[in-house]
Amino acid sequence: MKLQKEETKLIGKWIFEDGEFKSDEIAKRIIFLKDNYLDKVAISESGWDILYQDPEDKRYWELTYPESELQGGGAPSLINLEKDKVILKYKTLKE
Repeated sequence: MKLQKEETKLIGKWIFEDGEFKSDEIAKRIIFLKDNYLDKVAISESGWDILYQDPEDKRYWELTYPESELQGGGAPSLINLEKDKVILKYKTLKE
């Protein structure tokens, strides 16, 4: 499912089930979107945050792994960023 106009934040979670951690439906959707739909635009200086752009509405989306205490940073999150924040953080973009 593509990103909807009213969506601004997708927060994935890991679920402990049958003795292992598994991605919830939101985390699976984030992975699908980044692998099959969104256009990769830039990587942060730290290398942990990745900026994507929706090819249809041109909104910017930042992929992060906010649970730094977990292996690999935990489940993914996808947050819509306004262009001014994008320019400040991802210096490769021009105004």
